[in-house]
Amino acid sequence: MPELKTIALFFVTAIAEILGCYLPYLWLREDKSVWLLIPGALSLMAFAWLLSLHPTAAGRVYAAYGGVYIFVAIMWLWAVDGIRPTTWDLVGSSVALLGMAIIMFGPRGA
Repeated sequence: MPELKTIALFFVTAIAEILGCYLPYLWLREDKSVWLLIPGALSLMAFAWLLSLHPTAAGRVYAAYGGVYIFVAIMWLWAVDGIRPTTWDLVGSSVALLGMAIIMFGPRGA
């Protein structure tokens, strides 16, 4: 099932990006250890590498990935920051996921 593999890869990619941004945020805003920059940088390198694994044109991947990123960011808000998403957060992220599915899996002209 290539569709499931693509979606799973999008989710792993989003987590790598969010973690790569969240760790420096902790250092800058929450007065955490400067050593968080090392795993943060590694996570962002993994993010860039993971994006290269997607099997379609880069522009299409970036556009579709944005929808998954929105959903994962809302789930991060809940799981890590402890802030329960609103109904509108969930509706908006669901619309973004639908957009991702249309972009990635919609029919293509010959």
